Amino acid sequence: MFKAHLLLALFLFMLTGCQPQSRLVELRGNTMGTYYVVKYLPPSTSITQTTIQHTIIRLLANINHQMSTYDAFSEISRFNALKEINQPIEISEDFMNVVLEAKRIYTLTDGALDITIGPLVNLWGFGADGHWLTQPPDNTLIQNRLSWTGMDKLLIHNMALSKKIPELSLDLSAIAKGYGVDAVGKYLEQQGIHNYLVEIGGEIRARGKNDTVPWRIAIEKPIVSLSPQVQRVIELNNLSMATSGNYRHFFDYHGIRYSHTIDPKTGWPINNNIVSMTVIDHSCMTADGFATGFFIMSPEQALKRAEELNIPIYFLVIEQGKIVEYYSSAFSLLIND
Repeated sequence: MFKAHLLLALFLFMLTGCQPQSRLVELRGNTMGTYYVVKYLPPSTSITQTTIQHTIIRLLANINHQMSTYDAFSEISRFNALKEINQPIEISEDFMNVVLEAKRIYTLTDGALDITIGPLVNLWGFGADGHWLTQPPDNTLIQNRLSWTGMDKLLIHNMALSKKIPELSLDLSAIAKGYGVDAVGKYLEQQGIHNYLVEIGGEIRARGKNDTVPWRIAIEKPIVSLSPQVQRVIELNNLSMATSGNYRHFFDYHGIRYSHTIDPKTGWPINNNIVSMTVIDHSCMTADGFATGFFIMSPEQALKRAEELNIPIYFLVIEQGKIVEYYSSAFSLLIND
């Protein structure tokens, strides 16, 4: 399974009050090292709730077996273990779709989203290797691992990948959950279900309505609390949302917090004062990838690039000990305050 990335959690926030006669069906379970929630209005067809849930379980298990570094026999694990250079290894269409979108976002974020960052994620103790750190690695090791990364070292063929150096290692945790959300959503639509919400570990795709009202989603305040607190609420109308955050998954050393999000340019955890980054897109995979890419950039760079690309982003920054919110022009159109 994927390691629970513990990105800044999104949670469903129904501001319309209780709906005791709601027609929504709700399915829950575990996947990719986290949870999934599916809510939908039953279709007019005869397909049963049990059939839908079993199919969703199989669908997500298949994606996990393709893209999880925690599965030693997954497609990505087999590619990462490959030591021969320029030796193509066939991958599934799903895997290729994610790699191609990650490559596109890599270019649009000036390399901030980099799926070849696997060696650095493992070095810092946030990967599948399973070792936890209590202090930063030696900088010599960091620089060594940096030489193992870079999209220029990944060769993309027709339904196959190869590597220019044997140490190249992929990590799709910044984008694969979003792909899983999209896959479940598309399956529901194929069954004639057009009013639904799918969430995997905070990444969300919403279509149609929540019974008779819009889907309303709360972005959580970036504080560790037993009871989640709301920072802002927006309506998702046939859109997807993904949020990256760093306040849950980290370690402290000599008063400095080292988060799980690694800057692929420096090899060190990010230190840009952004505490959460939310991105809206029609595709949850795309939103997921951009949420990580923009999260790694500086606040100024992220906002500038989002404006250039007309992408709705909303992010929180620590300034003089206070949380300050910023958002792009495209996101302002979604605010209903």
